[in-house]
Amino acid sequence: MGQIALEGMEFFAFHGYYDEEQKIGNKYGVDLYIDTDLHAAAASDQLRETVNYEVLYRVVAEEMRAPARLLEHLGHRVMDRVLEEFPYIQGVQVIVSKFNPPLGGICQRARVTLARRR
Repeated sequence: MGQIALEGMEFFAFHGYYDEEQKIGNKYGVDLYIDTDLHAAAASDQLRETVNYEVLYRVVAEEMRAPARLLEHLGHRVMDRVLEEFPYIQGVQVIVSKFNPPLGGICQRARVTLARRR
């Protein structure tokens, strides 16, 4: 087994519980961790033997374009899409962060972490 990670992805998107958040938008961060067998790719040096990073990024970017009220729901959608796109992976973890959440005080980010194993 091994792990593939895309860390520090940033998006400007229109998520949030309050209608105003969905109108003005905010900056979000996503970290994605994929558990999968990397032995064949390591031996062959062939992209077809592993998870394509570009496809992973595209999946996350597409989900970030569709508004959600909750970070939990957004993370769940990302996990579902990754598992659908790559049915042979063993597990996925997604961390979704909202920068400067509207809490009435100083808070750099709100973050949720979701994970699923097969």
